[in-house]
Amino acid sequence: MVHTREGQSTGELVRQMSEQMSRLVRGELRLAKMELMEKGRHAGFGAGLVGAAGVAALLGAAALAAAAILALALVLPGWASALIIGGVLLFLALLVGVAGKQVVSSATPPTPHRMMRSVKTDIDVVREGVRR
Repeated sequence: MVHTREGQSTGELVRQMSEQMSRLVRGELRLAKMELMEKGRHAGFGAGLVGAAGVAALLGAAALAAAAILALALVLPGWASALIIGGVLLFLALLVGVAGKQVVSSATPPTPHRMMRSVKTDIDVVREGVRR
């Protein structure tokens, strides 16, 4: 039986390394799960912004469109007034919707490739420690 300078056998060291690797992988999986949960919360907030943009566009269109159309109808035909005001409101809704979409798009989950790279780095560090 081979013993190290601390009196532990090679088999004992391999068993300890195996336990540490299992703990390491479980820890990485817990971390990835927490990251996914945080990204999900962030995406939910962005989706809420998109919904709020829709509600604001609807209420704004209903309240202001009538007043603006009536005001413009004093100098333009009614159909032209409605067309101008409708176009402006749709443009504003587009701007708010794009802003909300950008928030949702920024909430990307961690990639499996990044997680595997982190685990491989940890494994390399453990191997290097065993070699010493």
